Amino acid sequence: MIVYATHAGGKYLPLDESLRVQPEGKRNLYVNITNHCNCACTFCLRTMKHMAEQSSLWFKGKEPTVEEVKAALDTVPWDYIKEVVFCGFGEPTMRLDVLLELLRYVKQHHPELPTRLNTNGLGELENGREFASEFQGILDTVSISLNASNAERYFELTRAKFGVQSYDAMLTFAQHCKPYVPNVVLTIVDHVEGPEEIEKCRKICEERGLTLRVRPYEDS
Repeated sequence: MIVYATHAGGKYLPLDESLRVQPEGKRNLYVNITNHCNCACTFCLRTMKHMAEQSSLWFKGKEPTVEEVKAALDTVPWDYIKEVVFCGFGEPTMRLDVLLELLRYVKQHHPELPTRLNTNGLGELENGREFASEFQGILDTVSISLNASNAERYFELTRAKFGVQSYDAMLTFAQHCKPYVPNVVLTIVDHVEGPEEIEKCRKICEERGLTLRVRPYEDS
């Protein structure tokens, strides 16, 4: 449920391997709370199960309880950590109550550390309510997968279970987060869309006062 970003080679590793590869310096802590997702993105590693099962973020059994994740967090060498990221092969907001409780737990015990949520932005559709205000004071960055400049292309890429309406819901969620989360970032994968599409996405973000990050495609 927990791995460490080891930047020598861009690897995501368990703690002992992370310290062996990168003995010094800070690293990000990545926390997965679910394998379930309401999208089936064409470029996601979830579509290549042999890869997913080899990752230490993929749950082969049941999902961890809140207490199990807290126990794992209690063993973290916090002096080595620069950011706590809730992410994984699933969509964290599908376990919204768990996510919120763990964000509060991290901030309660390590208020100096920034927290980040990597999300597809469909949590409001999934949970049937707005909840961005509950991030205030416990979430520093929300990174939302924009993926495309229009609803039709977005649905083609993500195959979101909510259909074409998912695109506008994702952008609305980003707007809802702005008053409560200091950094609201939208992302697009570089090898999925070309420069023209990326520029269209950049304009969408600029019009809404949001930041666009073009992220590299990870194929393993």
